[in-house]
Amino acid sequence: MPLPAQQIVSMRLQPSLLFILAVAACRDRTPSNPTVTVTVAAAASLQEAVTELDSLYAVEHPNVAVRATFGASGAVRQQIEQGAPVDVFISASDRHVDALHRAGLVDARSRRAFAGNVLVLIVPAASGANVRGFGDLASPAVRRVAVGAAASVPAGEYAEQVLRSLGIAEAVAAKAVYAQNVRQVLSYVERGEVDAGIVYRTDVRASRRVRVAAEAPPATHAPVTYPLVLVSRRPHPEEARAYAAFLLGPRGREVLMRRGFTVP
Repeated sequence: MPLPAQQIVSMRLQPSLLFILAVAACRDRTPSNPTVTVTVAAAASLQEAVTELDSLYAVEHPNVAVRATFGASGAVRQQIEQGAPVDVFISASDRHVDALHRAGLVDARSRRAFAGNVLVLIVPAASGANVRGFGDLASPAVRRVAVGAAASVPAGEYAEQVLRSLGIAEAVAAKAVYAQNVRQVLSYVERGEVDAGIVYRTDVRASRRVRVAAEAPPATHAPVTYPLVLVSRRPHPEEARAYAAFLLGPRGREVLMRRGFTVP
Protein backbone atom coordinates (compact mmCIF):
# COMPACT_ATOMS: atom_id res chain seq x y z
CA MET A 1 0.00 0.00 0.00
CA PRO A 2 1.54 3.41 -0.94
CA LEU A 3 2.80 5.60 1.89
CA PRO A 4 1.14 8.97 2.55
CA ALA A 5 2.99 11.89 0.98
CA GLN A 6 3.73 13.44 4.39
CA GLN A 7 5.41 10.23 5.55
CA ILE A 8 7.56 10.08 2.42
CA VAL A 9 8.75 13.65 2.95
CA SER A 10 9.52 13.07 6.61
CA MET A 11 11.53 9.89 6.04
CA ARG A 12 15.24 10.15 6.79
CA LEU A 13 17.45 8.11 4.48
CA GLN A 14 20.51 6.50 5.99
CA PRO A 15 23.88 7.64 4.46
CA SER A 16 24.54 4.11 3.15
CA LEU A 17 21.20 4.06 1.35
CA LEU A 18 21.87 7.50 -0.15
CA PHE A 19 25.18 6.22 -1.53
CA ILE A 20 23.56 3.15 -3.08
CA LEU A 21 20.87 5.24 -4.73
CA ALA A 22 23.44 7.71 -6.07
CA VAL A 23 25.54 4.91 -7.58
CA ALA A 24 22.46 3.35 -9.15
CA ALA A 25 21.48 6.69 -10.68
CA CYS A 26 24.97 7.12 -12.16
CA ARG A 27 24.81 3.63 -13.63
CA ASP A 28 21.50 4.44 -15.26
CA ARG A 29 23.06 7.44 -17.01
CA THR A 30 26.24 5.58 -18.11
CA PRO A 31 26.11 3.58 -21.37
CA SER A 32 26.64 -0.12 -20.74
CA ASN A 33 28.97 -0.27 -23.77
CA PRO A 34 30.99 2.95 -24.13
CA THR A 35 31.84 3.95 -27.70
CA VAL A 36 35.48 4.11 -28.73
CA THR A 37 36.44 6.37 -31.63
CA VAL A 38 39.06 5.20 -34.13
CA THR A 39 40.33 7.82 -36.57
CA VAL A 40 41.54 6.86 -40.04
CA ALA A 41 43.26 9.35 -42.32
CA ALA A 42 43.45 8.17 -45.92
CA ALA A 43 44.47 9.36 -49.36
CA ALA A 44 41.74 11.31 -51.18
CA SER A 45 41.46 8.65 -53.88
CA LEU A 46 40.28 6.14 -51.26
CA GLN A 47 37.31 8.19 -50.10
CA GLU A 48 34.48 6.08 -51.53
CA ALA A 49 36.11 2.74 -50.71
CA VAL A 50 37.01 3.57 -47.12
CA THR A 51 33.65 5.25 -46.48
CA GLU A 52 31.86 2.08 -47.62
CA LEU A 53 34.11 -0.11 -45.49
CA ASP A 54 33.51 2.10 -42.46
CA SER A 55 29.76 1.63 -42.88
CA LEU A 56 30.20 -2.13 -43.00
CA TYR A 57 32.45 -2.04 -39.94
CA ALA A 58 29.90 -0.03 -37.99
CA VAL A 59 27.28 -2.75 -38.51
CA GLU A 60 29.59 -5.43 -37.12
CA HIS A 61 31.12 -3.26 -34.37
CA PRO A 62 28.40 -0.91 -33.07
CA ASN A 63 30.51 0.12 -30.09
CA VAL A 64 33.35 1.49 -32.22
CA ALA A 65 32.89 4.78 -34.05
CA VAL A 66 35.17 5.30 -37.05
CA ARG A 67 36.00 8.89 -37.95
CA ALA A 68 37.48 9.17 -41.45
CA THR A 69 39.33 12.09 -43.01
CA PHE A 70 40.70 12.30 -46.55
CA GLY A 71 43.31 14.44 -48.25
CA ALA A 72 46.68 14.55 -49.94
CA SER A 73 48.98 11.98 -48.34
CA GLY A 74 51.69 14.57 -47.76
CA ALA A 75 49.27 16.90 -46.00
CA VAL A 76 48.03 14.06 -43.78
CA ARG A 77 51.61 13.12 -42.96
CA GLN A 78 52.30 16.69 -41.81
CA GLN A 79 49.20 16.64 -39.63
CA ILE A 80 50.39 13.44 -37.96
CA GLU A 81 53.83 14.99 -37.44
CA GLN A 82 52.10 17.90 -35.72
CA GLY A 83 50.22 15.61 -33.36
CA ALA A 84 46.87 15.10 -35.10
CA PRO A 85 44.85 12.34 -33.36
CA VAL A 86 45.10 9.69 -36.09
CA ASP A 87 44.99 5.94 -35.38
CA VAL A 88 45.34 4.50 -38.90
CA PHE A 89 47.08 6.11 -41.87
CA ILE A 90 46.62 4.92 -45.46
CA SER A 91 48.94 6.76 -47.81
CA ALA A 92 49.00 6.72 -51.61
CA SER A 93 52.77 6.34 -51.61
CA ASP A 94 55.46 4.70 -49.50
CA ARG A 95 57.45 7.92 -49.19
CA HIS A 96 55.21 9.56 -46.60
CA VAL A 97 54.96 6.43 -44.45
CA ASP A 98 58.76 6.09 -44.67
CA ALA A 99 59.12 9.63 -43.30
CA LEU A 100 56.81 8.89 -40.37
CA HIS A 101 58.73 5.68 -39.70
CA ARG A 102 62.04 7.56 -39.53
CA ALA A 103 60.44 10.00 -37.09
CA GLY A 104 59.27 7.14 -34.87
CA LEU A 105 55.62 8.10 -35.26
CA VAL A 106 54.23 4.81 -36.62
CA ASP A 107 54.35 1.16 -35.66
CA ALA A 108 56.61 -0.28 -38.37
CA ARG A 109 55.47 -3.82 -37.58
CA SER A 110 51.88 -2.93 -38.49
CA ARG A 111 52.73 -1.72 -42.01
CA ARG A 112 50.89 -3.60 -44.75
CA ALA A 113 50.21 -3.18 -48.47
CA PHE A 114 46.55 -2.18 -48.68
CA ALA A 115 45.89 -1.59 -52.39
CA GLY A 116 47.30 -0.55 -55.75
CA ASN A 117 46.12 1.66 -58.60
CA VAL A 118 46.79 2.73 -62.19
CA LEU A 119 47.81 6.23 -63.28
CA VAL A 120 45.81 7.63 -66.21
CA LEU A 121 45.58 10.71 -68.40
CA ILE A 122 42.08 12.18 -68.57
CA VAL A 123 40.34 14.84 -70.67
CA PRO A 124 36.86 16.39 -70.48
CA ALA A 125 34.28 13.96 -71.87
CA ALA A 126 33.21 16.43 -74.56
CA SER A 127 36.74 17.62 -75.29
CA GLY A 128 37.75 18.24 -78.86
CA ALA A 129 41.45 18.42 -77.93
CA ASN A 130 43.57 15.88 -79.72
CA VAL A 131 45.05 14.26 -76.61
CA ARG A 132 45.58 10.56 -77.10
CA GLY A 133 48.64 9.97 -74.99
CA PHE A 134 50.98 11.53 -72.45
CA GLY A 135 53.31 12.70 -75.21
CA ASP A 136 50.58 14.98 -76.55
CA LEU A 137 50.77 17.10 -73.39
CA ALA A 138 53.84 18.83 -74.80
CA SER A 139 51.88 20.01 -77.86
CA PRO A 140 51.18 23.79 -78.11
CA ALA A 141 47.52 22.83 -78.66
CA VAL A 142 47.35 21.75 -75.01
CA ARG A 143 47.33 24.94 -72.95
CA ARG A 144 46.69 23.78 -69.38
CA VAL A 145 47.36 20.47 -67.64
CA ALA A 146 46.19 19.71 -64.09
CA VAL A 147 48.53 17.69 -61.88
CA GLY A 148 48.89 17.21 -58.16
CA ALA A 149 51.65 19.11 -56.40
CA ALA A 150 54.38 16.46 -56.29
CA ALA A 151 55.66 17.44 -52.83
CA SER A 152 52.42 16.43 -51.11
CA VAL A 153 50.22 14.65 -53.69
CA PRO A 154 51.43 11.16 -54.66
CA ALA A 155 49.49 11.26 -57.96
CA GLY A 156 51.52 14.35 -58.83
CA GLU A 157 54.70 12.58 -57.80
CA TYR A 158 53.91 9.63 -60.09
CA ALA A 159 52.91 12.04 -62.86
CA GLU A 160 56.23 13.84 -62.60
CA GLN A 161 58.04 10.52 -62.94
CA VAL A 162 56.09 9.73 -66.12
CA LEU A 163 56.74 13.13 -67.67
CA ARG A 164 60.44 12.98 -66.88
CA SER A 165 60.66 9.47 -68.28
CA LEU A 166 59.08 10.72 -71.52
CA GLY A 167 61.32 13.78 -71.62
CA ILE A 168 58.50 16.32 -71.52
CA ALA A 169 58.55 17.40 -67.87
CA GLU A 170 59.77 20.94 -68.55
CA ALA A 171 57.32 21.51 -71.40
CA VAL A 172 54.39 20.41 -69.24
CA ALA A 173 55.58 22.35 -66.17
CA ALA A 174 55.17 25.58 -68.14
CA LYS A 175 51.45 24.91 -68.53
CA ALA A 176 50.75 23.00 -65.31
CA VAL A 177 47.92 23.85 -62.93
CA TYR A 178 48.85 22.36 -59.55
CA ALA A 179 46.19 20.86 -57.30
CA GLN A 180 46.13 20.16 -53.58
CA ASN A 181 44.90 16.58 -54.05
CA VAL A 182 43.99 14.19 -56.82
CA ARG A 183 40.25 14.90 -56.57
CA GLN A 184 40.92 18.57 -57.24
CA VAL A 185 42.68 17.53 -60.45
CA LEU A 186 39.55 15.61 -61.39
CA SER A 187 37.38 18.66 -60.68
CA TYR A 188 39.49 20.92 -62.89
CA VAL A 189 39.06 18.51 -65.80
CA GLU A 190 35.35 18.02 -65.14
CA ARG A 191 34.74 21.75 -65.32
CA GLY A 192 36.80 22.15 -68.47
CA GLU A 193 39.22 24.51 -66.77
CA VAL A 194 42.14 22.51 -68.15
CA ASP A 195 42.68 20.48 -71.30
CA ALA A 196 43.87 17.37 -69.48
CA GLY A 197 44.80 16.00 -66.06
CA ILE A 198 46.60 13.08 -64.48
CA VAL A 199 44.73 11.03 -61.88
CA TYR A 200 44.17 7.41 -60.86
CA ARG A 201 41.95 5.04 -62.78
CA THR A 202 39.62 4.70 -59.78
CA ASP A 203 39.00 8.46 -59.69
CA VAL A 204 37.43 8.33 -63.14
CA ARG A 205 34.79 5.89 -61.92
CA ALA A 206 33.33 8.69 -59.81
CA SER A 207 32.67 10.96 -62.80
CA ARG A 208 30.80 10.90 -66.10
CA ARG A 209 32.28 14.20 -67.20
CA VAL A 210 35.74 12.92 -68.03
CA ARG A 211 37.19 10.15 -70.14
CA VAL A 212 40.48 8.29 -70.09
CA ALA A 213 42.81 9.22 -72.93
CA ALA A 214 45.63 6.85 -71.96
CA GLU A 215 47.14 4.78 -69.16
CA ALA A 216 50.67 5.61 -68.06
CA PRO A 217 53.17 2.95 -69.18
CA PRO A 218 54.11 1.03 -66.00
CA ALA A 219 57.81 1.32 -66.78
CA THR A 220 57.65 5.13 -66.60
CA HIS A 221 56.84 5.40 -62.89
CA ALA A 222 57.07 3.62 -59.58
CA PRO A 223 54.17 1.26 -58.79
CA VAL A 224 51.14 3.04 -57.30
CA THR A 225 50.83 1.53 -53.84
CA TYR A 226 48.77 2.32 -50.74
CA PRO A 227 50.56 1.30 -47.53
CA LEU A 228 48.51 1.07 -44.33
CA VAL A 229 50.13 1.67 -40.96
CA LEU A 230 49.10 2.21 -37.34
CA VAL A 231 50.15 5.49 -35.75
CA SER A 232 52.07 5.16 -32.49
CA ARG A 233 50.92 6.25 -29.04
CA ARG A 234 47.18 6.15 -29.65
CA PRO A 235 44.75 5.68 -26.72
CA HIS A 236 42.91 2.68 -28.22
CA PRO A 237 45.57 0.51 -29.88
CA GLU A 238 43.57 -2.72 -29.75
CA GLU A 239 40.52 -1.17 -31.45
CA ALA A 240 42.76 0.43 -34.09
CA ARG A 241 44.45 -2.90 -34.75
CA ALA A 242 41.11 -4.69 -35.10
CA TYR A 243 39.85 -2.02 -37.51
CA ALA A 244 43.01 -2.28 -39.62
CA ALA A 245 42.62 -6.07 -39.75
CA PHE A 246 39.08 -5.62 -41.07
CA LEU A 247 40.27 -3.27 -43.82
CA LEU A 248 42.96 -5.75 -44.84
CA GLY A 249 40.62 -8.73 -44.68
CA PRO A 250 38.21 -10.31 -47.19
CA ARG A 251 35.59 -7.55 -46.93
CA GLY A 252 38.20 -4.91 -47.61
CA ARG A 253 39.59 -6.77 -50.60
CA GLU A 254 36.11 -7.24 -52.07
CA VAL A 255 35.23 -3.56 -51.81
CA LEU A 256 38.58 -2.43 -53.20
CA MET A 257 38.41 -4.73 -56.23
CA ARG A 258 34.82 -3.76 -56.96
CA ARG A 259 35.87 -0.11 -56.95
CA GLY A 260 38.72 -0.69 -59.39
CA PHE A 261 41.73 -0.98 -57.10
CA THR A 262 44.22 -3.81 -57.24
CA VAL A 263 44.88 -5.77 -54.06
CA PRO A 264 48.03 -7.53 -52.89
